[in-house]
Amino acid sequence: MDNKDGCQKEYRADTLVIGGGIAGIVTALELLDRNRSVILLDADTKERFGGLALWAFGGMALAGTPEQKRMGVQDSPQLCFDDWVRFGELGEAETWPRAWARCYAEESRELVHDWVKSLGLKFMPAVNFVERGERIKGNSVPRYHVLWGTGRELVQTLIEKLFAHPNRDKLTVLHEYRATRLVCEDGSVRGCAGVCSAFGCAFTALADQTVVATGGINGSIEKVRQNWLSDWPGPPEEFLNGANPSSDGVIHESAAELGARLDHLGDMWNYAAGVPHPQPHFEGHGLSLIPPKTCLWLDPDGRPIGPDPMVTGFDTNGLCRQVADLPYTWQVLNRKIAERELAISGAEHNPNIVNHRLLGFLKDMLLGNSRLLKQMLSESTEFIAAPSWKKLARKMNALSGEDRIRASRLESLAEQYDSAMRDPDLRGGHPQISRIAEARKWRTEKLRTCKFQPIGDKKAGPLIAIRLRFISRKSLGGLQTDLQCRVLDQAGEPIPGLYAVGEAAGFGGGGASGKRSLEGTFLSGCILTARKAAAAISPSSSESA
Repeated sequence: MDNKDGCQKEYRADTLVIGGGIAGIVTALELLDRNRSVILLDADTKERFGGLALWAFGGMALAGTPEQKRMGVQDSPQLCFDDWVRFGELGEAETWPRAWARCYAEESRELVHDWVKSLGLKFMPAVNFVERGERIKGNSVPRYHVLWGTGRELVQTLIEKLFAHPNRDKLTVLHEYRATRLVCEDGSVRGCAGVCSAFGCAFTALADQTVVATGGINGSIEKVRQNWLSDWPGPPEEFLNGANPSSDGVIHESAAELGARLDHLGDMWNYAAGVPHPQPHFEGHGLSLIPPKTCLWLDPDGRPIGPDPMVTGFDTNGLCRQVADLPYTWQVLNRKIAERELAISGAEHNPNIVNHRLLGFLKDMLLGNSRLLKQMLSESTEFIAAPSWKKLARKMNALSGEDRIRASRLESLAEQYDSAMRDPDLRGGHPQISRIAEARKWRTEKLRTCKFQPIGDKKAGPLIAIRLRFISRKSLGGLQTDLQCRVLDQAGEPIPGLYAVGEAAGFGGGGASGKRSLEGTFLSGCILTARKAAAAISPSSSESA
């Protein structure tokens, strides 16, 4: 029954799934396939059923796919695994994270790629080359597959399947039901207790197995600060929330009180380029930009950030590290660059992909997305346009409320940058421009990255400045699990009745990605772990064999 029929104090089923994001939905769907009765708790409203996946871009890192082969990309599970553990800096002692990395590399083609396509969904034909690595080599080949329809279509498809399931009578979905603690009896987890925010009443949900699919801790800025790595600069005094406030680690803490091991909580997948959401869904809500490569990325005083070049697509973690102790940063570019290279992660600002408009998408790629730039200039205070360096500097200082930007410095930096951009003999020695040239070797990046475009080009104006904030996004760590998704205690033994999937499990093992991700391992990691959990809870005859 739905919660609209009234708030009941107690619910019972074979399996309880805590969390209405993609990991929770897939777990519930797979358990219905296995004739299990399921309670699915969703802390958010019915309209937001699906969690972050509802707003996600829909990118997935996959190896050995038909999409790769059509583009001439030679990949394999072993190459993917080697890239994974090197980039994530996963040592030999990281037993369960490494085991999950191996599982992902070897099984994601079948359990994620083929399964998603079996739902009638399609991937865009172009495979993208992201996280190439800066100081540490990342992806050796392009692996980033984007869903036509983005994560939104995946969520909608799964919800439709969920409520049209032949075993629908075995499913109880409760929206605005927030779990606050796990219930343990005789050493086994038997469910959870919590509060229904819609009716203001307490509840308990009891089951033989409890699956934690609550997301990570990054929806709580307080938790992010508490778990900040000691060898990192920062954290910044103020930053945006790109997660969901309901992902606050409350059930992580409850599991820890029962002896569960939490791993890698200080490792996070945040972003260096966020702006406040023009139409926020909650307090402090931020948008994550895919920042242009062809730009000046500057500190609050208008000085270049370094020592490594600030170029997106190489090491997202490294970008964050270089700006983590700054209150904000600036990107300075021009209209032409912004139209061609600026993008915003997620479904909201990618209507052509959401609605399968191939011609519109190709037009934006070839001619530039003037619609998005105009939208952000009109809706966001963080986007500034001006016809001259003097007026741009004046507007930047007005926005920050600080007199830190000098027009002469901006113009001088742009002239130096543009000189190298115009001269083929200088490009290879310029750390940023050489990476732009490297990125453009791959055909998809060649389409969406300007061909050595100077910033000061009068024909490409006006000048643009974007004020950027650090934005919290995903937890790379979480509850440690074995390959059956059973939550492990401090001695490495399963806690009876308790499972974890998706971000709550650090996308497997309590931190499968290690220190950084190959990107695109999150949405797919939710699907992979959810399907593995369901198979462990109720194995079919073939799975048992």
